[in-house]
Amino acid sequence: QRYSTQLAFNHHFSENSRLGVKNSVSFFDRKINVPNYAFDGAQVSSFSEVFYNLSYEKTEWIAGANLWTDSFKEKKLTDFQVRDYNQTTLGAFAQNNTQVNEWLDIESGLRADYVVDYGLALLPRIATRFKISPKFSTRVSGGFGYKSPTIFTEDSERIQYQNVLPISDKHNKLERSYGANVDFNYVTAFADDNITFSVNQLFFYTYLQNPLELQATDDNMFQFNNINGHTNSKGSETNVKIGYDDFNLYIGYTYTDARTNDDGKKYKNTLTPKHRVNSVLMYEVEDSWKIGLEGYYTSKQRLNDGLMGKQYMIFGLMIEKLCEKFSIYANFENFTDIRQTRFDSIHTGTISNPVFRDIYAPLDGFVMNAGVIIRL
Repeated sequence: QRYSTQLAFNHHFSENSRLGVKNSVSFFDRKINVPNYAFDGAQVSSFSEVFYNLSYEKTEWIAGANLWTDSFKEKKLTDFQVRDYNQTTLGAFAQNNTQVNEWLDIESGLRADYVVDYGLALLPRIATRFKISPKFSTRVSGGFGYKSPTIFTEDSERIQYQNVLPISDKHNKLERSYGANVDFNYVTAFADDNITFSVNQLFFYTYLQNPLELQATDDNMFQFNNINGHTNSKGSETNVKIGYDDFNLYIGYTYTDARTNDDGKKYKNTLTPKHRVNSVLMYEVEDSWKIGLEGYYTSKQRLNDGLMGKQYMIFGLMIEKLCEKFSIYANFENFTDIRQTRFDSIHTGTISNPVFRDIYAPLDGFVMNAGVIIRL
């Protein structure tokens, strides 16, 4: 069960300047019950920000400060040590967006975060956009990032946090990342502008230093360790859009090659498919009809048990009829009823003592929902 609140306040001093305040609080009641084991705890997190925005015709400045808090309290149900923690992060940032001239835009920023018990993280970033012609443009960007250690990851959730030792600032440290990407955009039209065509080609690279991994100990426990090495992810993403009359076709392809070097030992990352394809065919008549057919393909991926997950495709259909005062819609998600349980197992062992495998494909199968939207 999760409960959250959001608050936003803005005050305009003039047409060019304003002060903003944001706040959100989230309560997450985490409970897991499996045979002979239970996990129960409450997580409370908050985010607060105050910023000042100053904008002119060709440049804009934003500066502010943030406060993040994250607290988890576990109920002691067994003799195993509780995984309580408190994380507090103080941050300050400044950002500038400038249109240097008609063909060059620059976005730059610097953030400084102090994570209590883990130290300071300086996070510069920059992005430049070159408009080479009315039809062709390119963008180059890069920046730094980080992630605070926590027990709540896919690896630990897969084993329901059983025998997972707590995070410790004496044992763990921040994961730090460095990334860059470049993309190319081309837009044109054919047949007296009746056919539109656009393509975006992106290339990316990310370097993750000392990533946090869940590893088994000699006494059958599990501990999160920052490995003596790195993970690098590189790849590309292609997105194409073709429009004709009331039809639009979207096609996207993502290639990802993610590998880890752990103190000289190299291996491919788990749960990271190398190939993904998404496609959407949309028929839209303004103020009358919306009909969309979508399909998604996911290639094989390496699992944590050393096996390979199988490839699969998912299809969906969306229909909406728009009227003046109301709309009627229906969604048919995964109407081919693709489920991991149909083509691969999700656990080994016995029913009374199961060992759960990675979930990499849908489990709920075909889902249909419909409704009415009323405009007053």
